[in-house]
Amino acid sequence: MAKVLIIGAGGVGGVVTHKCAQVPEVFSEIILASRTLEKCEKIKAQLPRPIETARVDADRPAEVAALMKRFRPDLLINVALPYQDLSLMDACLEAGVDYLDTANYEPPDEAKFSYTWQWAYRDRFRAKGLMALLGSGFDPGVTNVFCAYAQKHYFDEIHAVDIMDCNAGSHGHPFATNFNPEINIREITQPGRYWEGGRWIETGPLEVHRSFDFPQVGPREMYLLYHEEMESLVNNIKGLKRIRFWMTFGESYLTHLRVLENVGLTRIDPVLYEGHPVVPLKFLKSLLPDPASLAENYTGKTNIGCLFEGVKDGKARRIYIYNVCDHAACYREVKAQAISYTTGVPAMIGGLLMVTGAWRGQGVFNLEELDPDPFMERLNRHGLPWVIEER
Repeated sequence: MAKVLIIGAGGVGGVVTHKCAQVPEVFSEIILASRTLEKCEKIKAQLPRPIETARVDADRPAEVAALMKRFRPDLLINVALPYQDLSLMDACLEAGVDYLDTANYEPPDEAKFSYTWQWAYRDRFRAKGLMALLGSGFDPGVTNVFCAYAQKHYFDEIHAVDIMDCNAGSHGHPFATNFNPEINIREITQPGRYWEGGRWIETGPLEVHRSFDFPQVGPREMYLLYHEEMESLVNNIKGLKRIRFWMTFGESYLTHLRVLENVGLTRIDPVLYEGHPVVPLKFLKSLLPDPASLAENYTGKTNIGCLFEGVKDGKARRIYIYNVCDHAACYREVKAQAISYTTGVPAMIGGLLMVTGAWRGQGVFNLEELDPDPFMERLNRHGLPWVIEER
């Protein structure tokens, strides 16, 4: 029986709240908090059991810590913005509460994300006897666990990993992003990067691409990006020689993105407009559909997984571990689209394993550092069943 504080009431926050509410034997009390209380109340009205709601500014550690001292949660699940990771970790240290997030920190004024800032909290969390779990979404998150599971059960050495994220769904809008537009566009307009031969190799934005035939989806063009889970996996996967991350995009999406880049609307530095500083990407975000609003009419499926190459008992082996998720089924269950669902379910599972003691430790952890088996079992139980294919 545990109390959980969820901060963030967007699409992912809604899924996390729904899924925690489905496990009352573990999450006996839930409080959902956001800067916008109305969003919390909307999610609360969808639930079959009562929860508490609160207004809180995640950029203010003292305000968050005060809320935690009143509510006394066992765990804070952070599904706010990546900009707020450090302030929420500070609040957990002040209040003595374990911490979990789904995406690593990035500074607001620079499109750069890295675990370095959060790994620097290891000693402080260890000294307080607290646990912080980083990146418990799907990618990062489930993909890290797939790697740990493959390493534990299928390989003596993993030589190559290709993490592949395919969204083959349709939402009916000419151009929209599946999660926070500002974070999404910052991510995909940066140079690509992959790790091979002991070093990072940089590519142009969306420069490297190839086709892959995704089970239950079909052939899709996917593009090489830099993604945060690679930063920790290169430290924790034995024998690794190469790791890459790929994401699929349709040609219409890419055409819109190129136009927006060409006219400067993806810039994150302020420009003067009628004497006022305006960040073009923030303005663009205000024009695009709220990702949570896409859910009702979303159709199609996602396929996200890891393709492994390596050696077992002296023989070469190649396997694909993946999940397929259906947008419409997600909406029927929790009023969300599959991108939010595939992020929110693993956040609940990571939190569940922490508060039940299946995953415990003092300090800061990435998911592949922990036993993958209980997480993999819970994925099947809570809506994200996985498949292993020998290739």
